[in-house]
Order: sequence, then structure tokens, then C-alpha cells
Amino acid sequence: MTIMAAGRDVLREWLADGRRIVAATLVETEGSSPLPPGVTMLIDEDGDLEGSITGGCIESAVAQEAAALLAGGAPQVIRYGISDELAGTVGLMCGGIVYVFVHELDNAGGALELAVLEAAAEGRRAAIATLLDGEQAGAKLALIDGTLMGTLGGPELLDHNVARDLVGELEEGRTVLRRFGVDGATMGAELRVHIRSFGLPPQMIIFGAIDFSAAIAPIARELGYEVTIADAREPFIRSQRFTEAAKVAIGWPDEVLSGVTLGPRDAVLVFTHDPKFDGPALINALATDAGYIGALGSRKTTKDRNRRLREAGIGEEQLARVHAPCGLDIGSRTPQETAVSVLAEIIAVRAARGGQPLRDTSGPLHPRDPGA
Repeated sequence: MTIMAAGRDVLREWLADGRRIVAATLVETEGSSPLPPGVTMLIDEDGDLEGSITGGCIESAVAQEAAALLAGGAPQVIRYGISDELAGTVGLMCGGIVYVFVHELDNAGGALELAVLEAAAEGRRAAIATLLDGEQAGAKLALIDGTLMGTLGGPELLDHNVARDLVGELEEGRTVLRRFGVDGATMGAELRVHIRSFGLPPQMIIFGAIDFSAAIAPIARELGYEVTIADAREPFIRSQRFTEAAKVAIGWPDEVLSGVTLGPRDAVLVFTHDPKFDGPALINALATDAGYIGALGSRKTTKDRNRRLREAGIGEEQLARVHAPCGLDIGSRTPQETAVSVLAEIIAVRAARGGQPLRDTSGPLHPRDPGA
């Protein structure tokens, strides 16, 4: 998410008031950064601020750049590096480097930004590309519900290639920086284009109406998942503790997953503790492209379940996709602690990380998206 709900409302209000607005967007990072690329801060002509790009490290300096831009400056990408020990130096205390694109939102650009944010808030698919270089720096091309809006104002080939990338990045829900030639060709690096996408939220389907499901669902929802708890036993699933925490689905695993498309960002959890449910749930989950499939249970339960899955025709390569017993080894016992353990493993798998203590690792704390 770039500008959160409050920021979206502020943008709508400022545009309606006819204010001059500067957008400062974090477009690239090197090393550690407090916030991910794509976050945006808004500054108006009176110096009012909305949002944050580094959690307070460089916001004051960016506000000064915004004032200079409104006084006649040009859009630009500004590099902020590591803070040194000299007083008055501006940079990141965490030791990383960030690149911030500062530009004024004209009427067309502001309207596109607002349209994308409102579409995303309604759960619709939307993405927006911003040109960072050249005479048209700040121009925008948006994709909302499959419809292209706006233009980057450069070569026709640039709009064509960026439109294709908008579709691809939206499918993966990624925010990236792309480079193109002066003619808009993909072979080149003179023109940088920042793409922010707001895809559909990742799905988490939990089989089993039990305490662990009720514990994990609200936390997963806070992490951005659209959570469904499924069980064939209607009296169990209708309990308020499940209906308040997630969507509920009544049915057997094959019925619940029928027609559902799952991809690398999605997760399936099997918490049923009953062979009649967990075997079919895992078999049907393995028929999808879900990025994480996990099952609770002791090591004995896992061994017995794996034997039954093999007897059902599941091969070793497919069986290796199942995280069982699921979760990281943090000594969890309660449903709430187990929820932390399982979600930590899901996050680690999505980020291609090992889940070790940070003090025992080296390298960036916040790696780039491995798929970007």
C-alpha cells in the first residue's frame, strides 16, 4: 500500500480544494530501509504533510525539496544515504540507501493516483506507472480493472511496453523499478519507470474449525490475507469465534477448493486432525499452485499422514511441498503461540528466508523481492 486510507482521503480533499500537491515516492532501496518501495508522502503548498517514506529519517529534508519544487524546481530522484556523525547530515540511521522521486501532481496525475487508490480500497485490481526521467518526468499510466488510463508522454513504444509490465506486475502484486531505452524499448536504461501494483490480496484457506484456526485468522488478516475457514461440520463452523475472524465455508475440501485459483502468494493450512478431512484437503491443495501448504500434527501424525498420502498416489516431489509439522521451532504451545509460529514460517517461505535469529545471519535485513 502506498498512501493509506487517511492519505487517500487527504488526497481527495486536497485535489478538490485545488491545492498544489507534491508526491514523494520511495522508488528504490539499497540495503536496509524502514519502509518498502512504493510508500508515498504528500506535501501541499502550505507545507502540510501526509504519510511517511522512511519513518522519520528524511521526511523534513524531503519537505524542503518539495518546497523548492513548487518554487520552480524540476522533478527529480533524490538519493539519501547513510547518516554520518556530522551535525545537520540527513540520511538513514539504519545504514541503507533510498531513492525518492519528488514531483508535483498535476490534475491528470492526481486524478489517476486517486482513481487507483480508490479502486484498490474497493478490492479491485489496479496499478500505476510513473516516469522518473526526461522532459515528461512525473507522467503516469494506470491500469484499473483491465483498462489503461493516462500516458507516459514519451515514445509510443514506451506506453506499450510499460502497459505490458503493468499487467505482469499486477498479476504478482509487486512494486518494482523498470528501465527502458530513450525510444521506449526494453533494451536500454535511460528512462526509469516506477510501477506500483495493488493486486488482489493473497488468500489463506484454513481447513478445520478449531482453536488454532480462530487464533491464526485475525493475525493473518492483519498481514493482508483474505482468510477463509472451512469445515464440513456446520454446527462447528457457525460459531461466532470463526465468523468474526474470517469468511467461513461449509463443505468437504474438494467442494471448498473447487473453482478456486491459488498462486504463489496464497496459503492452505490443514488443521483438521482427522484423516477423513486432512488427506483430501492436502490432496486437493497439492493440485493447486499455492505457495505454502501446511499441516498441524505431531511427528507421528505427520508420518502416518504421509504414508496415507503416498498410498493415495502422491509422489515425493509433491509431498515435499507440504510443511508438516508446520511452523517454526519457537517452543509454541498455545493456539496463539502456534499462530505466530506458523505465520512466521509462511512469511519466511514467501521471502525465501531460513527463519533463523537475525543476530545469527548476515546481509540485508530487508531483502529485495526475490521475484523482482
